[in-house]
Amino acid sequence: MLVTRRAVRRSVFALGICTLGLIASEPAAAELVVSQLIVEFKAEAPRAADIEVTNNGEERSYVVVEPRELLHPGMPNEERVATPDPTKLGLLASPSRFILEPGQHRTLRIAALGTPAGEERVYRVTVEPVTGDVAGSESGLKLLIGYDLLVMVRPPVIRNSVRSDRSGPNLTITNNGNASVELAEGNQCDAAGKNCQALPAKRLYAGASWTQRLPLPTSGAYRVRSADGWSTLKF
Repeated sequence: MLVTRRAVRRSVFALGICTLGLIASEPAAAELVVSQLIVEFKAEAPRAADIEVTNNGEERSYVVVEPRELLHPGMPNEERVATPDPTKLGLLASPSRFILEPGQHRTLRIAALGTPAGEERVYRVTVEPVTGDVAGSESGLKLLIGYDLLVMVRPPVIRNSVRSDRSGPNLTITNNGNASVELAEGNQCDAAGKNCQALPAKRLYAGASWTQRLPLPTSGAYRVRSADGWSTLKF
């Protein structure tokens, strides 16, 4: 990458925070920090959450916030849809723009609007810092860290239905329920119950399937966290 005297700006986003590695020595960094990466709204719980955004850097940061709804989350045709009308979107993120001086923090209010649907609604709220050019006459690189907050609005009645299908070394897990689940603490051991191997974790959205290749021919299990607690899925 050729770095000129003008600042090179890059924003990095993911299901939480993505860390951008060092590309040049001693870059100028805009250090924006958020207090929470996942927001879950249950039907009988408060439908608003306050996220604290802090500027830990040494320069002023201009922050832009944009919510989008995920249609068909976790599927090949997943789509992010934005609309300027929060009532149509079903989610409010306020303020949409603000300025943070070094060391300053501000509260970002996220609120679910309207009546909860029969299926879970999923959103991504982008919190993006924008800063000025690198000062001085030498070449500089400006690293910006952005956040993609995950927001889930749970349905009033949760219907859990997670199924596993195994074909040789391939394990397919399908969520036939109406709300996303977390697959965690996956584990598979040999026939003697030893040499156990951890399996990858996964968030599985309603209607989505996930296939992985198992390391062993033996049985195993996942811990499944749904909106109303934990259970065990054996395969």
